[in-house]
Amino acid sequence: PKIFCLSGHVKRPGNYEAELGKITFRDLIFGEAYGQGLSREGAQLKGILPAGASAPILPASALDTPLDYESVAAAGSMLGSASVIVLDDSVDMAWAAYKMIRFFQHESCGKCTPCREGTYWLLKQYTHLLNKQSRDADIDLINTIANQMVGKCLCPLGEFATSPVLSSIKHFRSDYEAYVPDAQPKPATAPQPAAAPVATPAAAAVPTGAPAKRPGLSPEEIARRQALAAQRRAEREAAAKKSSE
Repeated sequence: PKIFCLSGHVKRPGNYEAELGKITFRDLIFGEAYGQGLSREGAQLKGILPAGASAPILPASALDTPLDYESVAAAGSMLGSASVIVLDDSVDMAWAAYKMIRFFQHESCGKCTPCREGTYWLLKQYTHLLNKQSRDADIDLINTIANQMVGKCLCPLGEFATSPVLSSIKHFRSDYEAYVPDAQPKPATAPQPAAAPVATPAAAAVPTGAPAKRPGLSPEEIARRQALAAQRRAEREAAAKKSSE
């Protein structure tokens, strides 16, 4: 048995025990005994992080992948600690990748050059991208920087940092192109099969095609997220102060 930690945009996040290979992502996310579907009414599943930010993001077409190490690896990711994060179609994947690379850049010890310089340059490129200061070629530059880090870092942190970058560009390039005025849409590297219908009330939450091109986050949404983060930080600090008294 393995403990699957389910979080993100699901109705019932939590820790669930199941035998390896006996359930799929679909069962874990939409099953009545597990996540019970997406938390937002009318939402569609967009991406799955099988092992948190450390593993490549999978598209919704991977829903029927059995949850064992070999099957998830064959789908293009890693099961790892099984800290499964569910992302619905409200998530801008370029923004999500930026948040993850900012974390890895902060955590890099700086001992090896590929990780130290690679995460620095990735964060810089993402900052330019989200501020709409990038060109179409810069999306490929981000991809190249991450590829140059693969297999060259002294510890797994540098390798993990490339996962959200490479996978988000591969599966959700349109989210990047939304920030680039001169972007020329490129065909996917391989056709993605449509996800089969879900035999639950959440059936409408499963997409049947490629993710639609979405604009960047509005100033109001950015302000809302910043305010929420500040509120949670204040609550943590207050709790820590109270426990130390």
